[in-house]
Amino acid sequence: MNHSIYSADRSTHLKIVVVALVAGIAVAGLGITARSGSDEGLTQTARVIKAGKPVVVTSSDASLVR
Repeated sequence: MNHSIYSADRSTHLKIVVVALVAGIAVAGLGITARSGSDEGLTQTARVIKAGKPVVVTSSDASLVR
């Protein structure tokens, strides 16, 4: 048995391509089915966040006035 992809024959390359294609389709199918569940109650609403006071974060306890 030869373990090198470079010296593999045509049927081995075809098997690898087919397995990769089937795996890709399976992953895409799982993603689509997981996404297309019921969206009731999961509506998004926009929230407005207003800026507060400026805050300075330092590693010392000394206060800095600008």
